[in-house]
Amino acid sequence: MNGKHTDVIIVGGGPVGLFLACLLLQKGVSCVILEQREEPSRHTRSLGIHPPALERLAEVGIAEELIERAVQISEGRAFSGPTVLGSMTFESCPPPYRFILALPQFITEAILEKRLKELDDSALLRGATVTEVFDSGGHVIVRAVLGEQEVRYRSTYVVGCDGFNSQVRRSANIEFPGGKYTDTYVMGDFEDRSNLGSQAGIFLTKEGVVESIPLPGSVRRWVAKTKTLLEDASADTLAKIIQKRTGIQVRSQTCSMISAFSVYHHLATELARGRILLAGDAAHVVSPIGGQGMNLGWLGAWTLSTALAGAIQNSGSAKSLFDSYSESQRRAAITVRKRSEFNMWMAREGPLLPLKRTLVKWTLDSRVRSYFAKMFTMRGIQSQ
Repeated sequence: MNGKHTDVIIVGGGPVGLFLACLLLQKGVSCVILEQREEPSRHTRSLGIHPPALERLAEVGIAEELIERAVQISEGRAFSGPTVLGSMTFESCPPPYRFILALPQFITEAILEKRLKELDDSALLRGATVTEVFDSGGHVIVRAVLGEQEVRYRSTYVVGCDGFNSQVRRSANIEFPGGKYTDTYVMGDFEDRSNLGSQAGIFLTKEGVVESIPLPGSVRRWVAKTKTLLEDASADTLAKIIQKRTGIQVRSQTCSMISAFSVYHHLATELARGRILLAGDAAHVVSPIGGQGMNLGWLGAWTLSTALAGAIQNSGSAKSLFDSYSESQRRAAITVRKRSEFNMWMAREGPLLPLKRTLVKWTLDSRVRSYFAKMFTMRGIQSQ
């Protein structure tokens, strides 16, 4: 492809970049993904697929396979220790998807990649490390290293889907203000011994919250709030936290993933500058508590695909289309950030636990839980 022109170059072949490429190809827009990784990741990472995003994923023909391979979470239960505070179902949410899917990210990416290859089996180029993106005014030049060779690509537009440390964003000199929260967590995937089945669980305790999410294959993800970052956390460490706070025993030897992490928030000052655009974590980073970040990226990619198709059909409309995308997606990111910050506040240990328990009971009251069910399934944040 050295020197060959394409409509759109997408830098980054994660879930957002793959989805954007599928959307563009279906709209008749030529595109290529430049992905640094030579092989797909096998990390479970993000799990939740929320109904608004699933509706968009259905548009590229993969919703049925996602549903078939995932766990459908149609109910969540809240606990105070072993005591059930209440439950929330998503039955009152708009059809057709009245559930949240739980599926390891590497499976989601594999399904997206398979669909991409059906649309264009040459659209994904792995092992390409982008070093520079230059907007000439009339087109964009992308320089990359592919193996031992330096290569040069040319496109009408470039979209950075290359994550937190985006080279595309740096090349465009777009600022990325934000910061680090004081909150820290440890998470791990274990054989499911909870008896919760396909239900999600949240345990409010004086030491901090524990979240529990079912996964395919009788596996369960556990996430626990910690006072400090447990950089050397082991499966035994998390297993002991789970048992102490919830009374549920998990077998540490069944742990397939363990990770301690801090959380951040960042939002690019603009998501479009000239012919360079940003999407996904290159554009916005929100706390993973609540599982909204990947879905926010997908919803933005859907909006951006329409803007790109319109700009290619009528170049005179490009600026207004991209400005609209940037403004609406930044608003959506701010909404998601506020919701994730509420989730983190609920997760913190401290003297407000009785108030939080009361708030949870009120939330799960039949008169208001329909509203909160829609909020927890990410209704009302789609950019237009």
